[in-house]
Amino acid sequence: MSIHRRRFIRSLAGSGLLLPGMLSEIMATEPVIDADPLAPKPTHFAAKAKRVIFLFMTGGVSHVDTFDPKPVLNSRHDQEHRARNFYKGSGWKFRPYGKCGTEVSDLFPHIGSQVDDICMIRSMTNLNGDHFGATIGVHTGSATFNRPSMGSWISYGLGSENANLPAFMVISAGLPYAGGQVWGSDFLPAVHQGTRVIPGIEPIANMHRRLETAELQRTELDMLSYFNQQHLKDRQGDSHLTSRIKSFETAAGMQLEAPDLFDVRKESKATLDLYGLDPDDTSSFAWQCLVGRRMVERGVRFVELIDGDSGVDRNWDAHAELTKYDRLARNVDRPIAALLQDLKLRGMFDDTLVVFTTEFGRSPFVASPGTDGRGHHSRVYSTWLAGAGIRGGIVHGSSDELGDQLGDDEVNVHDLQATILHLLGMDHEKLTYRHAGRDFRLTDVHGQVVHNLLA
Repeated sequence: MSIHRRRFIRSLAGSGLLLPGMLSEIMATEPVIDADPLAPKPTHFAAKAKRVIFLFMTGGVSHVDTFDPKPVLNSRHDQEHRARNFYKGSGWKFRPYGKCGTEVSDLFPHIGSQVDDICMIRSMTNLNGDHFGATIGVHTGSATFNRPSMGSWISYGLGSENANLPAFMVISAGLPYAGGQVWGSDFLPAVHQGTRVIPGIEPIANMHRRLETAELQRTELDMLSYFNQQHLKDRQGDSHLTSRIKSFETAAGMQLEAPDLFDVRKESKATLDLYGLDPDDTSSFAWQCLVGRRMVERGVRFVELIDGDSGVDRNWDAHAELTKYDRLARNVDRPIAALLQDLKLRGMFDDTLVVFTTEFGRSPFVASPGTDGRGHHSRVYSTWLAGAGIRGGIVHGSSDELGDQLGDDEVNVHDLQATILHLLGMDHEKLTYRHAGRDFRLTDVHGQVVHNLLA
């Protein structure tokens, strides 16, 4: 034990703040051992993916303007469909990319360049057609009741590979529709709630220690741990208390890891150039993507990167200004493609699952000719996956010739969730938590693994 640490403990003992029994326990070399709710847990079967990066575009990205070409719709542009209802074609051209020839619109040329590694789903459906219900639907499996987020379920099921970082982290500049429910743990132990990172100079509050030395902080934390364990002894089985204690321990560990985690200036010039990122930029989506890669590199199980918030001028909701898609797409296209390339360069692509999704698509019909916008459309839209265990270069499912109705091979939100858990080595029907007298699961009583997506 160092002189500084010994002095600090003696000063507490001398002032009467520590009784002899406490002092001997703190000075002991053997740490107090307790069950760690974030300890790594075994999978149900061999996993293809070790981690997930979940890219969520807030507001509802129009499928017929991005990933689902509709020449028939375009040919009927501004013609009447029925009373007060007109066809609206896309304002962007689609072109085939890669060896597979998957068509992507000119909004996403960089993502288009990666289609040989992407499984495009053009038959996605959601539970609800409003932002709140659809957002929590894709995240929690329920469009009406509070439920734990998918990231929380994965933290609960697998634990963390890094004791100093949470298993579930979210980078979000603003609050999406549904707010913190997007990363909430609800009835799961609180330690599994997502940790929100806000892009900026200080992404997490109190990221730097305030004590003079790390050694003094460690002494304080050891003393705090002692009191916590004494408090817990009389409350064995209180999962909420255990989780609360663990959350404080993880927060302390983050002070060791976080400053380095968020410092992208340590990346090579080649890497920064790949993302199109200035080394002093701490707020762009390119920064989010690069930090997301640094998170999974350090053992975070589930990372969600959210683009946009609930302000219509800052998200993909386009009732009246579809032309903003040019700006929004430029913000995310290159960084997302760079993320896929970067994972490959580091040998992480084959065990990292990347998911790109949104809450719903946009309608192929408008109320009057020349309308610059589209309404909500949850009946069918597009999502894509890449990386661990995914068949790249394919298109799964379809919408009809107008992008209005489901064509074939539906993938609903529960199917997507079941497939993600399957790739992580978990059976969605066996990942359960007892609450209010019954066993709950992410997919409720629904969901099937979509095996056609799998390599």
